[in-house]
Amino acid sequence: MADRDFKLQLKGYGLLTAEIFYFLPDYPSLLQQFVWQDYDEAPDYPILFKFLDHWRCEIEAAIHSVRIAHDRMIGAREFHHVDGEFTLQ
Repeated sequence: MADRDFKLQLKGYGLLTAEIFYFLPDYPSLLQQFVWQDYDEAPDYPILFKFLDHWRCEIEAAIHSVRIAHDRMIGAREFHHVDGEFTLQ
Protein backbone atom coordinates (compact mmCIF):
# COMPACT_ATOMS: atom_id res chain seq x y z
CA MET A 1 0.00 0.00 0.00
CA ALA A 2 1.46 3.34 -1.06
CA ASP A 3 1.91 6.16 1.40
CA ARG A 4 -0.42 9.20 1.14
CA ASP A 5 2.53 11.59 0.90
CA PHE A 6 4.18 9.56 -1.87
CA LYS A 7 0.94 9.56 -3.89
CA LEU A 8 0.69 13.34 -3.52
CA GLN A 9 4.29 13.75 -4.71
CA LEU A 10 3.51 11.72 -7.84
CA LYS A 11 0.58 14.06 -8.53
CA GLY A 12 2.94 17.06 -8.47
CA TYR A 13 2.53 18.17 -4.88
CA GLY A 14 5.59 19.35 -2.98
CA LEU A 15 6.55 19.83 0.64
CA LEU A 16 5.35 23.21 1.90
CA THR A 17 6.73 24.80 5.04
CA ALA A 18 4.84 27.83 6.35
CA GLU A 19 6.05 30.13 9.11
CA ILE A 20 3.04 31.90 10.55
CA PHE A 21 3.71 34.98 12.65
CA TYR A 22 0.81 35.98 14.90
CA PHE A 23 -0.34 38.01 17.90
CA LEU A 24 -2.41 36.64 20.78
CA PRO A 25 -5.12 38.95 22.21
CA ASP A 26 -3.64 38.69 25.73
CA TYR A 27 -0.15 39.75 24.56
CA PRO A 28 -0.60 42.15 21.63
CA SER A 29 2.99 43.41 21.76
CA LEU A 30 4.50 39.89 21.52
CA LEU A 31 4.97 38.48 18.01
CA GLN A 32 4.90 34.67 18.05
CA GLN A 33 5.75 32.05 15.44
CA PHE A 34 4.14 28.75 14.39
CA VAL A 35 5.76 26.43 11.83
CA TRP A 36 3.48 24.15 9.79
CA GLN A 37 4.28 21.56 7.08
CA ASP A 38 2.18 19.62 4.62
CA TYR A 39 2.21 18.61 0.97
CA ASP A 40 0.61 21.23 -1.27
CA GLU A 41 0.41 22.20 -4.92
CA ALA A 42 2.10 25.37 -6.17
CA PRO A 43 1.23 28.09 -7.13
CA ASP A 44 -2.34 28.05 -5.73
CA TYR A 45 -1.60 26.32 -2.37
CA PRO A 46 -5.17 25.11 -1.68
CA ILE A 47 -4.23 23.15 1.46
CA LEU A 48 -2.38 26.14 2.97
CA PHE A 49 -5.32 28.47 2.35
CA LYS A 50 -7.72 25.92 3.85
CA PHE A 51 -5.50 25.77 6.96
CA LEU A 52 -5.30 29.58 7.17
CA ASP A 53 -9.10 29.86 6.84
CA HIS A 54 -9.45 27.37 9.71
CA TRP A 55 -6.95 29.44 11.73
CA ARG A 56 -8.92 32.67 11.17
CA CYS A 57 -12.23 31.04 12.18
CA GLU A 58 -11.17 28.84 15.10
CA ILE A 59 -8.05 30.34 16.71
CA GLU A 60 -8.08 33.59 18.67
CA ALA A 61 -4.85 34.90 17.20
CA ALA A 62 -4.37 37.62 14.62
CA ILE A 63 -2.07 36.60 11.78
CA HIS A 64 0.67 39.15 11.17
CA SER A 65 2.41 37.48 8.21
CA VAL A 66 3.06 34.12 6.56
CA ARG A 67 6.37 33.09 4.99
CA ILE A 68 6.45 29.95 2.86
CA ALA A 69 9.01 27.64 1.30
CA HIS A 70 7.95 25.03 -1.24
CA ASP A 71 9.94 22.24 -2.87
CA ARG A 72 8.66 19.66 -5.31
CA MET A 73 10.70 16.63 -4.36
CA ILE A 74 9.54 14.12 -6.97
CA GLY A 75 7.30 14.20 -9.98
CA ALA A 76 5.72 11.73 -12.34
CA ARG A 77 8.35 12.41 -14.99
CA GLU A 78 11.12 11.58 -12.50
CA PHE A 79 9.63 8.25 -11.41
CA HIS A 80 10.71 5.19 -13.38
CA HIS A 81 9.09 1.79 -13.06
CA VAL A 82 11.60 -1.05 -12.66
CA ASP A 83 10.81 -4.33 -14.38
CA GLY A 84 13.67 -6.39 -13.00
CA GLU A 85 15.84 -6.82 -9.96
CA PHE A 86 19.50 -7.66 -9.57
CA THR A 87 20.70 -9.52 -6.50
CA LEU A 88 24.31 -9.13 -5.40
CA GLN A 89 25.90 -11.32 -2.81
